[in-house]
Amino acid sequence: MSAPLLPGRLGTPEMSLGTDPRADPRMVAVLKAFGLADLPADSPVTSSTSLEDLLGFCNEAEPGYNMMFEMLDADLPEITNVERSVEVIRGQDNNDITLYIHKPTATDGPIPGLLHLHGGGMVILEASGLGYMRWRDELASTGMFVVGVEFRNGGGKQGPHPFPAGLNDCQAGLQWMHDRRDELALSKIIVSGESGGGNLTLATTLKAKRDGRLDQIQGVYAQCPYISNAYTEKDPSLPSLYENYGYFLDVENMGALARVYDPDNEHAANPLAWPLHATADDLSGLPPHVISVNELDPLRDEGLAYYRKLLAAGVPVTSRTVNGTCHAGDCLLRAAMADVYLTTIRDIKSFADAI
Repeated sequence: MSAPLLPGRLGTPEMSLGTDPRADPRMVAVLKAFGLADLPADSPVTSSTSLEDLLGFCNEAEPGYNMMFEMLDADLPEITNVERSVEVIRGQDNNDITLYIHKPTATDGPIPGLLHLHGGGMVILEASGLGYMRWRDELASTGMFVVGVEFRNGGGKQGPHPFPAGLNDCQAGLQWMHDRRDELALSKIIVSGESGGGNLTLATTLKAKRDGRLDQIQGVYAQCPYISNAYTEKDPSLPSLYENYGYFLDVENMGALARVYDPDNEHAANPLAWPLHATADDLSGLPPHVISVNELDPLRDEGLAYYRKLLAAGVPVTSRTVNGTCHAGDCLLRAAMADVYLTTIRDIKSFADAI
C-alpha cells in the first residue's frame, strides 16, 4: 500500500500524534502517559460558549496543565550556577507586576538580557510555574540575565484581564529592564516567548515601535507563536491547522481561548492582539527576529507566515522548524528529549550573542 501523498491528517484523517510517522518516539512515549498522543474528544468549549463558562473552563484547565508540567520536570537535577530574585513593579494600570529574575552566579562584563514571556494562550498559566522557572534557569546558565513577567491573563489565576492588560504588563517589564541597562550590566535586550508568549513577544515589539520605544529591543526570538486568530473558521492558507488538527492542541479549543482574550472580538484584526495581521508598515524597521516553529503543531504555518511577512518587509529574520515535535515540544520535554530542548536553549543564546 502506497503512503499518502499529503502529511498528517491531510492525507490520513484518522492519524494522531501517536501514529504520525514523523513524530519523535520519545515525545510520543511521554505524551501517551498523559493521554495526549491520541486524537482528543470534542472540545468542551468553543468560541460560541458563554464567557462565564469559558472563564470556568480556564479555571479548571489551568491546574491540570500545572500538574503535568511539574511531573515533566520532577526528576531534573538542580541548576547550581544561577541566582534567583524577585522584583515587584507598578504597571501602567496601577497594578503590581511580579518579575522573576534569573542571573548567572559569575559574569565577566555586560551580558545579554532576555525578557521571557510565558505561554498559555494569554489566558492561563503563570511565570512562577516550575517549567517556566526551569526554562529561565537554563537560559541564565548560558550567561544571560533573564526576567520572567507575571503578566495578567485573560482567565485563570491571573485573570480575568482581557487584552490589552497582559501586553501592557509585558511592556512594563521591558521598560524596567531598559531603564536599568547600566545597573544590570546588560549588553542588549532580547524579547522571547513561546505560544501565547510568542504572541506577546511579537506584540510587545510592535507596540514598542508604535510607542517610539523600539530602541529598547535589540532582538526578538518567538517560538510557536499563537498569532492568527484563525481557529473558529480555519484559514485554508494555514494548512497546518488541518494537517495537525488535534495534535496536542485542539483548534476549536484555541478558538474558545481567543474569545477569553478578546471577549467581544473587537480586536480580531488588531496586530497588537493578533500579530499575523501586521502590515508591512507595522513591520518595517523592526530588529532582527527568529521565528521558531514545531513540525507537528497546528500553529506551525502561522509562524512561518509571519516569518515571510517580516522577510518581505526587509526585517533581518531567520526561521527554524523543530522536526518531530508537537507545539512547544522543544520547551517541554527536558528529561525525555534533552538534546532537542538544549539545542533550542543554545540557539537562543547564539542569537543573543550574534546581534
